[in-house]
Amino acid sequence: MDLKFDKSNWKKVVLDDVVTKIEENDRENAHKRFDRFLKVEHMDAESLHIKRWASQEQGDEINPTFFKIFRKGQMLFPTRNPHLRRTVLASFDGICGEKTLTLQPNEEFILPEFIPFLFHSEGFYAHTTSSIIGSTNPHCRWRDVASYEFLIPRKEQQAEIAELLWAMEEVIESEVKLLNSLDIYRKSFFSDLINSSTGRVSPLSELLIPKKSKSKPPHENEKYIGLEHVISGEYECTEFGSSGKALTQCNLVESGDLCYSKLRPYLDKAFIASFDAVSTTELLIYDTKDVTKKYVLFHLHSDEFVHFVSGKGFGTKMPRVSHKIIGEYEIKVPTNEHEILDKMETVMGAYKSAKAKLIRSKTLQKSLINQVF
Repeated sequence: MDLKFDKSNWKKVVLDDVVTKIEENDRENAHKRFDRFLKVEHMDAESLHIKRWASQEQGDEINPTFFKIFRKGQMLFPTRNPHLRRTVLASFDGICGEKTLTLQPNEEFILPEFIPFLFHSEGFYAHTTSSIIGSTNPHCRWRDVASYEFLIPRKEQQAEIAELLWAMEEVIESEVKLLNSLDIYRKSFFSDLINSSTGRVSPLSELLIPKKSKSKPPHENEKYIGLEHVISGEYECTEFGSSGKALTQCNLVESGDLCYSKLRPYLDKAFIASFDAVSTTELLIYDTKDVTKKYVLFHLHSDEFVHFVSGKGFGTKMPRVSHKIIGEYEIKVPTNEHEILDKMETVMGAYKSAKAKLIRSKTLQKSLINQVF
């Protein structure tokens, strides 16, 4: 979509002109005044919506550094790892970490319904990413974020553009809900198929064949798969980086390999490789026997398996599981596996179709955002 905005009369501003950084801190009582608190991992990439949070009433433990109060309507921008593209519009009052910026729109210059989309524009991402300092703890400073320059139209046109952007946002959210419903259905459908099938029960240790081929730099394969390229809950991995930046030993991944992330198992990262690559050693690479890799993959994405491995992870801040732990999980080796997979293919087709539609809608919205900002 190319709307060809005439920006000749638009006004150049810096971010500091149109938003105010709010510092409402209460080290002693914030945790008493508010139940809900927001961690960075609760923020989805390139989404304005808060769909998850932690709750003290539900037994979630709040970090001592969480004393900054955010208010409904503020933009929350994590200064750590800004390249992860996590900025959200607060839909309730709560608490966040001290390294998250709480930004209030200055309504004298800009409409509150217009400004949020700026934070998901390519121009803003490029500016904040180029401002990153620190290697072990990459972050950007407010003074660097505040210096971002962009053009804004008159308020009347801001309102018109905002109406269009939010209408597109509603379409996207509707498609996200459909996709989530299909995901729930495919897991339930697979479980029903397994329960109604016949066969023996076997631990994964008897079905998974670890592949331990390694690659040392410089790597022959140009593609590199890091955990950042693997999307939680997805059955495929389409993203990759350059192996030239991988300066340590990596796993060797061949097209068709079953790959599982042993780091933070609750993130549910598993897929069948569709291309040759090298990967982070946080991925376990498998072949299978007696069952197909596709069949095992459905089990690795099941709620039962994710719950099982999440409860057995070792380590506190960055829990991991091992091949031994994964191998303890038992699945049914059915006599009608091909029939099960044929039926699942129909469900997966509907899911892929809905996902493709969502991707088109997001691409269209992103194009418009980048034309505006």
